[in-house]
Amino acid sequence: MDKQYLTKERQDEFIKELEELKSQKRIEIADRLKRAKEYGDLSENSEYSEAREEQATVEARIFELEALLKSAVIISKVDGGDIVRVGSTITVKKGERQMNYTIVGSYDAKPEEGKISDESPLGKAFLTHKKGDRVNVVTPAGTSVYEIVKID
Repeated sequence: MDKQYLTKERQDEFIKELEELKSQKRIEIADRLKRAKEYGDLSENSEYSEAREEQATVEARIFELEALLKSAVIISKVDGGDIVRVGSTITVKKGERQMNYTIVGSYDAKPEEGKISDESPLGKAFLTHKKGDRVNVVTPAGTSVYEIVKID
């Protein structure tokens, strides 16, 4: 798995979810499986089948979270700087319109709040550019030109 950029808050949320899955959720499923086995014939036991499916889903999520946390790089707020990188807050101009964006990892992206992923067409295009650079951004809607006005 490639590096995954996370805020400290998002990392904490994933750690908490992982702990809950590994402890209480696994115990709940084990109890369900035990009860379902007591009903007898497992081949026609829907309770048992459903519990096994849920167990597979939980184990897959545990695996996913462990891999994610292992490859996580925590984003620290970047103050200023010469170039745009993950953690930068930038002001850009497109035509006469100015917009502010913070470059974050994909798990923290909230475009409606101005937090754009480093993997999005916009975020990817801004990375490594400097104040004053004109950046061509190719999106499904076409190509747009942005000027980087400020890097915070």
